[in-house]
Amino acid sequence: MILRCAILDDYQNVAMSMADWSSISDKVKISTFTQHFGNEDDLVNKIKDYEILVIMRERTAFPAEVLERLPKLKLLITTGMRNSSIDLNAASELGVIVCGTASNSEPPVELTWALILGLARNIVPEHQAIRNNGPWQSSVGTDLYGKTLGLLGLGKTGSRMARVGQAFGMDVLAWSQNLTNSQTDELGVQLAASKEELLETSDFVSIHLVLSDRTRGLIGKDEFKKMKSSAYLINTSRAAIVDNNALYEALRNNWIAGAGLDVFEKEPLPFEEEMRNLQNVLATPHLGYVTQRNYSTFYQHALEDIKAFLSGAPIRRLI
Repeated sequence: MILRCAILDDYQNVAMSMADWSSISDKVKISTFTQHFGNEDDLVNKIKDYEILVIMRERTAFPAEVLERLPKLKLLITTGMRNSSIDLNAASELGVIVCGTASNSEPPVELTWALILGLARNIVPEHQAIRNNGPWQSSVGTDLYGKTLGLLGLGKTGSRMARVGQAFGMDVLAWSQNLTNSQTDELGVQLAASKEELLETSDFVSIHLVLSDRTRGLIGKDEFKKMKSSAYLINTSRAAIVDNNALYEALRNNWIAGAGLDVFEKEPLPFEEEMRNLQNVLATPHLGYVTQRNYSTFYQHALEDIKAFLSGAPIRRLI
């Protein structure tokens, strides 16, 4: 029997060119969907007849109530080895095998620095001024050299952020709940005594934490009030780590100088979202992981996952 596989949220319509899907064409028929299904009923109606699904990060959620409506589903593959939008317990109870792929940590770092530099040197408004015959030099940029980069999280991504910050001549400060002096000393980074100290002293605060019960809402109104009015917040990690209402209030009232955002509570970002209209926000549509090398890794590993499943020995399982 030929199995059916759906690749969801292929926004750029590139999934079929990123791996040799023809190698399983005698066993699996592949379909791709470039549009996002924001409505649960629409999603279920489109994919209910597929035994295999390949999904891109957390673009489409698979809670228990969705999985229960997909009785034919046998294999669910997510890009990356972590996906908080999949109910793994429900999948296990329903007999759905969940697998992942490798993911490169360099692309999110590069995107984070693009946001920092864009904010610091007013790249977008100055570019628009040139395009629209506006004023020549209307802003004065913010230096990175000599400023303090505060990192919330010092894992693989945070560590790479630290090295780049040091190359710019920045002082780097880091904090997370389990971070130790030995970890920071290894990178030549200063360990902040507390989250509050990091927020109070940093000129750029960049978030590189995993979303969990401990980190959800980690930055709220009280935290924004502690930051410098000249400071910038950068979030390329997960939107829920920051209280969205508090972020909007802080930006609207200039409690902080601005924010660079690549992640949002609802994606794609609704047209009516007020964050779209704030002049002190530099936003990108969750592009942190969207690069040629990452996409090649994602889809080639997804293909390997399918082959392993077909052979009866699934790999890269998420338990």
